Amino acid sequence: MIVALQKSGSTIDISSDSAKLVTNSWCRRTRFFRLSCRMESARPMENQLDALQSIFTEFYYWVTVVIMFLIHVGFCLYEVGVSREKNKLNTLMKNAMLIPVITFAFFFVGWWLYFAFQNGPGITGGLISASQAEPWDELMGTHLGGPGDVTGLDETGAKERTKANEGWARINGVFWAAFLLFSWTTGSILSGAVIERIRSGAFWLLAILVGSITWIIGAAWGWSEFGWMVKKLGYHDAYASCIVHGLAGFSALAILIHLGPRIGRFREDGTPRVIPPHNTWMVIVGLFIIYTGFWGFYAACNIPIWEITPREGASGVATWSATTIYFTQTTLSAITFNLLMALTAGMLTGYMISQGDPFWTFSGGLGGIITASAGNDLYHPYQAFFIAVIGVWCAYKLHYWVERKFKIDDAVGAVAVHGYCGSIGAVLAGFMLWGYPSSPHEGFARITPWGQLAGFLILSIGLGFVPCYILTGLLKKYGILRIPQEVELAGLDHDLVVEESAQKMELAAAEREALQHVSGA
Repeated sequence: MIVALQKSGSTIDISSDSAKLVTNSWCRRTRFFRLSCRMESARPMENQLDALQSIFTEFYYWVTVVIMFLIHVGFCLYEVGVSREKNKLNTLMKNAMLIPVITFAFFFVGWWLYFAFQNGPGITGGLISASQAEPWDELMGTHLGGPGDVTGLDETGAKERTKANEGWARINGVFWAAFLLFSWTTGSILSGAVIERIRSGAFWLLAILVGSITWIIGAAWGWSEFGWMVKKLGYHDAYASCIVHGLAGFSALAILIHLGPRIGRFREDGTPRVIPPHNTWMVIVGLFIIYTGFWGFYAACNIPIWEITPREGASGVATWSATTIYFTQTTLSAITFNLLMALTAGMLTGYMISQGDPFWTFSGGLGGIITASAGNDLYHPYQAFFIAVIGVWCAYKLHYWVERKFKIDDAVGAVAVHGYCGSIGAVLAGFMLWGYPSSPHEGFARITPWGQLAGFLILSIGLGFVPCYILTGLLKKYGILRIPQEVELAGLDHDLVVEESAQKMELAAAEREALQHVSGA
């Protein structure tokens, strides 16, 4: 069995009879694909094992993408159910269209940012070469791992390019898609909070900012093997409590401050009115589907199978394990225990503090999962349970305090469930996992409360709140943020409803006329 070790910025491959130094920047920077950089002289069985690992990993991520698609289906149902009858079609189309909008931007910009910005740049190094993520590169398309275009490269460069192609060819598309589905999730978090009053164009612009720029920079910094936040702060967020949810939730808060509440949402004395959903059953089904999609979300945050070398493991022998995105070991059993215990705690807490309100019961389940996600790779199920209780309780109380104090109209509780729960979960992980290694690499900071708190400030505030507050302020200044008051009162579906009514009346008249002809005959 070949064992791959990381040493002095190079990959050393050790077999039973020889060792070879492979200086490959692509493989050195991204261990997902280092299996393809192993010795060319490997025995046939080893080649077969490597091929099996590569194909299994490709299929694994492909399946997670399919399951994660349910998250977006759930968000659409959830938001349409919460909206009023006069706005339901606009709500659906606004959310559905973020799929092509974010996908286009993520293909051309977001994927490259993830690899290129892991050093900051300027904090632990400069921009990182990431040719496999450049939209014009041959690996951003159909590729079977051949040498590709090596025009202008010397022999060493041609070999490096060939090795990179071997590693990325089968993985690049499915790994890109998994991150893309995370991007859609950030856009959907914004979408629910701002329904029934924002212009679609303004929303899509904000969705591009968060879904293809700010969250992916946060992921490069704090949710990658060599991210500077992991190196310097020991930041740990295994299942994206703050990287995805906290950042997007505080982005939504920034937008809501400028956007303002829906007409009639608050009484003259400042107390809020309840705007009932037009279909509570649709809301609950949507949340159940989001729960289902979270299994894919969690799985996509893992590396399904990786060889843990003596340098990384404690046993002194090479073993195989699932790992987090940081390449710290975990198991699917661990995350299964903890996801379900967090869901249970969230639903129980939401039910009790809201006195049985269906919306908060099921939103509490989602909030419980999100709170515990930062450390669910390492928590004991008891820890996941109680952390979820704390997160949901705090989010519920904060939601109503912020609503009354600052007149924030968050239509679906997105800021609470995602922003508050995700951020609280990331900070709590610093206390629960205090002293644990953040990475298998030597010299990386360990997990600490202050490292996690700094991570919250950088992600939720620095990358989440601030950029969206600035852009939303500019959109508001130029009058392109909010729909006109008369449109809001009539309903965003008004023109469509009028057109459909006319079509129905015309069809009914045609049917009556046909009936008269039949009767006359």
